[in-house]
Amino acid sequence: MNIMRQLELEHMKSSLPDFGVGDTVDVHYLIKEGDKERVQLFSGTVIAFHGTGISKTVKVRRIVAGEGVERTFALHSSRVADVTVKGRGVIRRAKLFYLREREGKKTRLTRNLGPKKWPRSGAGSGLSNTETSTDAASAE
Repeated sequence: MNIMRQLELEHMKSSLPDFGVGDTVDVHYLIKEGDKERVQLFSGTVIAFHGTGISKTVKVRRIVAGEGVERTFALHSSRVADVTVKGRGVIRRAKLFYLREREGKKTRLTRNLGPKKWPRSGAGSGLSNTETSTDAASAE
């Protein structure tokens, strides 16, 4: 195995839930104010994922006082204390940037109430898609 990949795997979080684009999540983020630290909650809809491995980021959007607020979080950062999934949404795109132009109730996504059919973010498997396909090919 590659040395860089081995270092990444050692420092990646293993406790992240399986979530994807369109899901409503709560991100518990550590805020430093002076010499004190506290956990601040950021609730919103996941509109995009970016990167792979330890540099994977998620972009979360919410509406505050009629104004859209987006924030990008590095998932494996020590500042991200926890991510909890509140609900799943039905989507047909990988990036939901079209929600930026919408206002009010038009920003709502259809809720997915059925059972999960597969891991959405790859968090459950522990391997990326390329590693799973090569493992499956070598097993045959």
